[in-house]
Amino acid sequence: MLAINYDKEQKIFNLSNGKISYILGIEKDCYVKHIYFGKYLSSYNGSNAQLFYDRGFCSNPIASDRNFSLDTLLQEYPDFNQGDFRNPAYIIQTEDGKRVNRFYYDSFNIIEGKPKLEGLPSIYVNNENEAKTLCIILKDVVMNASIYLYYTIFADYDVICRHTEIVNHGNKSIYLDKVMSFSMDFADSDYDVMTLSGAHLYEKNIYRRAIKSDSIVLESIRGTSSPQATPFIALMDKNTNEDIGSVWAFNFIYSGDFQASVQVGQYKTTRIQMGMNPTTFGWTLSGKEKFVSPEAVLVYTDKGLNTMSQIFHKLYRNQLCRGLYKEKARPILLNSWEACHFEVNEDNCLDLARQAGELGIELFVLDDGWFKNRCDDTQGLGDWLEDKAKFPHGLKTLAQKIKEKGLLFGLWFEPEMISKNSELYKNHPDWVIRSMDYEPILSRCQYVLDLSNIEVCNYLVEKISNILENVEISYVKWDMNRHLTDLGSAYLNSKEQKELSHRYVLGLYYILEKLTQRFKNVLFESCSSGGGRYDAGMLYYMPQTWASDNTDAICRLKIQYGTSILFPAITMGSHVSIVPNHQVGRITPLKTRFAVASSGNLGYELDLNKLNDEEKEEIKKQVAWYKEYRDVIQKGTFYRIKSPFDGNDISWNFISEDENTVICYFHQVLVEPIYRNLILKLKGLQEDALYNLVGTDKVFSGSELMYAGLMIPKIEEDFYSNIYVLKKSV
Repeated sequence: MLAINYDKEQKIFNLSNGKISYILGIEKDCYVKHIYFGKYLSSYNGSNAQLFYDRGFCSNPIASDRNFSLDTLLQEYPDFNQGDFRNPAYIIQTEDGKRVNRFYYDSFNIIEGKPKLEGLPSIYVNNENEAKTLCIILKDVVMNASIYLYYTIFADYDVICRHTEIVNHGNKSIYLDKVMSFSMDFADSDYDVMTLSGAHLYEKNIYRRAIKSDSIVLESIRGTSSPQATPFIALMDKNTNEDIGSVWAFNFIYSGDFQASVQVGQYKTTRIQMGMNPTTFGWTLSGKEKFVSPEAVLVYTDKGLNTMSQIFHKLYRNQLCRGLYKEKARPILLNSWEACHFEVNEDNCLDLARQAGELGIELFVLDDGWFKNRCDDTQGLGDWLEDKAKFPHGLKTLAQKIKEKGLLFGLWFEPEMISKNSELYKNHPDWVIRSMDYEPILSRCQYVLDLSNIEVCNYLVEKISNILENVEISYVKWDMNRHLTDLGSAYLNSKEQKELSHRYVLGLYYILEKLTQRFKNVLFESCSSGGGRYDAGMLYYMPQTWASDNTDAICRLKIQYGTSILFPAITMGSHVSIVPNHQVGRITPLKTRFAVASSGNLGYELDLNKLNDEEKEEIKKQVAWYKEYRDVIQKGTFYRIKSPFDGNDISWNFISEDENTVICYFHQVLVEPIYRNLILKLKGLQEDALYNLVGTDKVFSGSELMYAGLMIPKIEEDFYSNIYVLKKSV
């Protein structure tokens, strides 16, 4: 069913796979128009063809046709300065400062499979029969440049991938001021829009509202995708909920500054765009050179938000994440941070590792504080030399001793940062992102290294490689604890300064590609003060991300629920931490902390010495339980049932890959004075199958559990959680 067909008479391209169709066409032999993206159409003969009328204040690119205007045309990649006064997808300037150009349709190619994006993360295929790609070519003969619009459709996913390439065929430079990865116009505007926004310690909150006659702009100019905004937009019908209704969802595979917008035009059309943020983007494209944009993922389903998320989850697990840990079970870890902070040393690490091993924990992670001069967050970053005072026998011996206790060893890094009092800064002050006219601004007492400079990138690859080659390390936590200011580079020339933001991200990707390919047995986890860079771009290199520095179980309900909109549980780091919680001071039961943390990649981040025997025994049982059901959570299908953004009760369930095991989580935030009948209606079960509620002799049919539901008994406890396990009767 996978096909890309071209109708020469109608000048229409139809991409389809039996589940979705994406249709675009050529208008007036010049302009690429959007026709349809949605549920599979068995055929298309122009039933929804756009009609044009003579409208006031509309420019007419064809003088003889007053009905036709680009300001009303539903476009695929709209231009600038030709009469479409909605957001342009690109702005290109010539050497003499002109910003007027005419890119018209020229030709097309159909490619088996999916081309790789050089130097950028992207969705990949394992063989050519998994996908087909359409490339639409636009040309400006005066500028002697081309725009290539790429569309990939997949055999097994309800997904279109889009990106843009611009080629300068001439000898003179041209300047790219704006390059969106994709643009799409809808004929109407009767939709709701969903976004994921928040703050440090408050990531990925779900916001849904109706679109009006204005624009919604989601963006970051922080140098990363950021905790404040996620490069994601979902457009949906008004009646859409978790289980029914049409959803068009868009996600950007990129880890830097971005802009995503929803714009309603004067005639109630809707334009969706996503790409690098033009505020901090610019690019000099010299003669004979090519610029490649990052990739955007477009998802459609008519089965609601749960199915939308499951499409993203499956795609990202199978076709974005790479390496050994793409399929391998993620280890249960103990992180040293909340136990020791900067006061780590050989003795307390070995003591924690010993106790962790006794509880069944599989990995000990030495967090911040292990390297020379790192007594607090004001110093030490950049040199990456072991602190012999704290670890007199070295990290190699520490790792060996931890291995003897039955645990793997992991290590924290923050490679992109540098402290002012480091040897690296003394020797290379020009390696810092800064304007040479001003003293650079500190954040968390540190500066950011200039990753546009290949010498800096290679330095970091060498320093980190030296440690990974010398010490038996199974896990790396890669942190980034500040955003970019003073965007200036001593390495780039004056014309290249506006390229710094994008070049920084390209430099980061270069480093990560080198390290992850060199150390294929290491599990890399991304972190940026928690979820500050939890994006699809990072997952290409690091298959899991620390979701938030906020480890409070109740706060985490919203953070993890929002994260599930895009990302599967196997990508999400989640830990049981100490109480009172270090971020909000809340005291929650150990059972609740585990229930929330076990919905992702389980870890512990607390001082085991401060636990009593009863608490240690409970953790031992938790670890054993998670090992038994780890595959259900990390590889199963996820369903949202009750949202923390809607009420006091929260629930979700996982179903194993073989569909034989169901794990349902229920959380109650606060006790209510009047108890109501509370029924959980599970999702995704087989209607005619019988399921045993583990720990009881009760057996229910799938249809009963989904439609009649499971009655929750009265709970007289704040911050309550329970986990229900059901196994299909054979």
